[in-house]
Amino acid sequence: MDEQIVVDTWQYVLSAHSKAMCALERELGERHGLGASEFEVLDRIVHHDRQLRIQELCDEVHLSQSALSRVVARLEKADLVKRGACEDDRRGVFVCITDAGRARHAEALPTQRAVLCEIFGDAPALTR
Repeated sequence: MDEQIVVDTWQYVLSAHSKAMCALERELGERHGLGASEFEVLDRIVHHDRQLRIQELCDEVHLSQSALSRVVARLEKADLVKRGACEDDRRGVFVCITDAGRARHAEALPTQRAVLCEIFGDAPALTR
């Protein structure tokens, strides 16, 4: 593969990511009082439809454990999630969404999807 194609692709990814994150921060913040990372945590919990361990969330939202802990603390303060000790392993911490968190997620979901469609709507389809 041509090295310049790889570099151009990387620069496209960085530019698209930056554009998406700025738009998500602005739109989710103004309309729903959520940051992009806060929405993503709610979205991952809703997607799995169960409580998740902090480590599971770290793997999915691509934040460090300390950054994720700060996001979860903000969500907990807003009564959108609850934290608790894992029954199987007292060292582990799980996070579950509250009814208020589920409602805020449902309100913000169309905004998040609209921003992503606007930015990535013309991108080539990826297959799983």
